[in-house]
Amino acid sequence: MKYIEKLQYITHDIPHLSHIEQVQQACEAGAKWIQYRCLSKNDEELLQDIKAIAEICDDWGTTLIVTDHVHLNGKADIQGFHIEDMDADFITLRKLVGDDITLGGSANTTENLIRLEKEGADYAGYGPYAATETKPNDYTLLGIEGYQNAVKKLQDQNINLPVLAVGGIKTYDVEALMHTGIYGVAVSGAINFADDFIETYQDFYSLVKESTVN
Repeated sequence: MKYIEKLQYITHDIPHLSHIEQVQQACEAGAKWIQYRCLSKNDEELLQDIKAIAEICDDWGTTLIVTDHVHLNGKADIQGFHIEDMDADFITLRKLVGDDITLGGSANTTENLIRLEKEGADYAGYGPYAATETKPNDYTLLGIEGYQNAVKKLQDQNINLPVLAVGGIKTYDVEALMHTGIYGVAVSGAINFADDFIETYQDFYSLVKESTVN
């Protein structure tokens, strides 16, 4: 089974910090998993970013995951990809990238989660938990109950897929989320827009670690 971090930090297009600056701060805060999510640049600009970010991640021993852009596989030191298209064919994607690359997917229903596991995804981002400005969408908000139901359904079917809550998560949500039995959480806006980026990342990390259900 591949290494999947319990606190996943996601970069975002924001005015006050570049993706590279976000990654530098996250790594300084102790981040072990960066998801580079940039949907605003062409391939040349993406690769410039990714190569610089990969160097930072390598220096800190941090896993680098890229949102979508699977065609860039092999062009930089990328450990995996997160696919946001909930209808993506993971069987085909796995053949494309090979077994060593980590593949994660987005899901909003337990049916999505079950399909991701059957098609060989290594983990799933399940959300949105709450309203989020980072990734506006019309999907049903899951709330605590949505994660409780998903964990139970997966357990009933003996499905062992690391599921991470994502979407509008604040520090005060972490304990209740982790106690549903999910694997971890993925965070972007709550850290990016915090008064103290590094302190907030570390607060999230401590809360995830302390609240992990064995």
